[in-house]
Amino acid sequence: MMNKSDLIEVLAKKMNLTQKKSESVINHVFNEMTDTLKKNDKIEIRGFGSFTVKHYKPYTGRNPKTGDTIQVKEKRLPFFKVGRELKKRVDGDADR
Repeated sequence: MMNKSDLIEVLAKKMNLTQKKSESVINHVFNEMTDTLKKNDKIEIRGFGSFTVKHYKPYTGRNPKTGDTIQVKEKRLPFFKVGRELKKRVDGDADR
């Protein structure tokens, strides 16, 4: 598993950056992506995938612990759709 700290470390080593500069770059990329999605814009990274925001209407749900009926508010959630090239790379097709 790779987490944000690992990503920062890899970027720092590969690009010969300080940890602080690498962290700044990663944070900036994530912040820009978040801001773009907040504006309901789409992010498309060719060969990797795309990020969009899905809108969910309010609905009546059930509390799994108590079984009580609850009202779930309207929400917007990020959604990632993997790109064809990334799919092939992960599956190993790119090596064949």
